[in-house]
Amino acid sequence: MDRLDAMSVLVAVVEAGSLSAAARRLNMPLATVSRKVNDLEAHLKTRLLKRTTRQLALTEAGASYVAACRRILEEVGEAERAATGEYTTARGMLALSAPVVFGRLHVLPVVNAFLAQYPEIDVRLMLADRVVNLMEEHVDATVRIGALPDSALVAVGVGAIRRVVCASPAYLAEHGVPAAPGDLARHHCVTFEGVEARTWTFRAGKGDVAQSVHARLAVNTAEAAIDAALHGVGLTRVLSYQVAQAVREKRLTVVLDAFEPPPWPVSLVHGGQAPLPLKLRAFLDFATPLLRERVEAARIEPRQRQGAAG
Repeated sequence: MDRLDAMSVLVAVVEAGSLSAAARRLNMPLATVSRKVNDLEAHLKTRLLKRTTRQLALTEAGASYVAACRRILEEVGEAERAATGEYTTARGMLALSAPVVFGRLHVLPVVNAFLAQYPEIDVRLMLADRVVNLMEEHVDATVRIGALPDSALVAVGVGAIRRVVCASPAYLAEHGVPAAPGDLARHHCVTFEGVEARTWTFRAGKGDVAQSVHARLAVNTAEAAIDAALHGVGLTRVLSYQVAQAVREKRLTVVLDAFEPPPWPVSLVHGGQAPLPLKLRAFLDFATPLLRERVEAARIEPRQRQGAAG
């Protein structure tokens, strides 16, 4: 039995939540996955997984063993990366992640420029509107928007973005400009799952004010909400970089800026392993100043938030 291979399969089963899901992820027959886990349990002479028809869970022994497997596999990976020269030469596969819209607008152009400068580095860029676990998903660095919890991860700030309420000038001309959060009760709104669905939070004085809004249209992406706002459906709340171009072109107008909550930080986050692989160090050094420039360039200036119709 190849114990490292069996450990990798066991970890995949735990992360996927079932034997069949792990088999699909590993592109391996279900019978093979089951056999490798059974062989590992037989070798250890203990049960690692509790199997039922509806769910799979770790036993107490399994939980501690899987934690050890993850450490061992990570150390083996580090040794292999050192042996292949990732710590002496900037080369190899670099895995990155970012939120979908921010990634498309800002990270991808930086990655394209990075690839042109580093021909021996390949990049796998995953765009997802969720918190990506760097270790479990084998990601070297990620862009995160929002406050970061205390952790062992290393975060480099690249700017800040605002949560803005905006609408088309035509909508504001017809329905009026809200002067305070309470005015939203009489307005049509476009909501989406990413940022506060049916209740929008504002800053009033030293505290927060929660305002319920009527979703004339509910969608599941920021891009769809912005498109609807551009067509005059109603007010929407999005992140400032997502509408910066439309605001500059006066196709959208930001309102209620005096009540905006504090900006969210934008951070480039990595695991902080020592020493850093040169491919990761090269990317951090290359990308950090460019992302700062792009976030700053996407900022909506006060003069661009003036002139609301109505």
